[in-house]
Amino acid sequence: MNIILLGAPGAGKGTQAEKICQKLDIPAISTGNIIREALRSGTEMGLKAKSYMDEGKLVPDEVVIGIIKDRLACDDCANGFILDGFPRTIPQAEALDKMGVVIDRVIDIEVPDEKIAARMSGRRVCADCGASYHLEHKKPKADGVCDTCAGTLIQRKDDHPDTVLSRLDVYHKETEPLKDYYKAQNKLWIIDGQDKVEDTTKLVFEALE
Repeated sequence: MNIILLGAPGAGKGTQAEKICQKLDIPAISTGNIIREALRSGTEMGLKAKSYMDEGKLVPDEVVIGIIKDRLACDDCANGFILDGFPRTIPQAEALDKMGVVIDRVIDIEVPDEKIAARMSGRRVCADCGASYHLEHKKPKADGVCDTCAGTLIQRKDDHPDTVLSRLDVYHKETEPLKDYYKAQNKLWIIDGQDKVEDTTKLVFEALE
């Protein structure tokens, strides 16, 4: 089964991608991860992406799409895959269609902006080992100190409230229109994100049946 996961930053797509990956034994493909892998591997598309990133520019669609195309051609995608973070725009979705990639199901995980802002602004990570915490849901034993290595806990720039609101605004403008695009193809399933991860997972699995 070929699956696309939609949802705003902080809606929990990454966690659900991992759950689906385990259940269906298909790879979860995150755009950020495969771009980093292409950079490490020095592929043609990876080198093109590097040239833009070195200049502080966004990697253009045609390069991202090329990297996606290379990844989907790998043997582990023969029985299906989960795309997390791609497509982000209508032109990217159209490019995926033109590549002949057949998408079976598009799962959109919906969480109100105010909940996402609270989730993300409460996140903290260890500056040394990268362990993650949350001020409400996963508190460290000592304020500001990592349980694992005693490193200092910091708030990533991406999790700052102003940054979160900006990212949500971009999502609503650029990515949310994909809901109508896939609804017109009868491929869209909308899931209301729950407070408990396992409750969301149950709804996601029901949508895949």
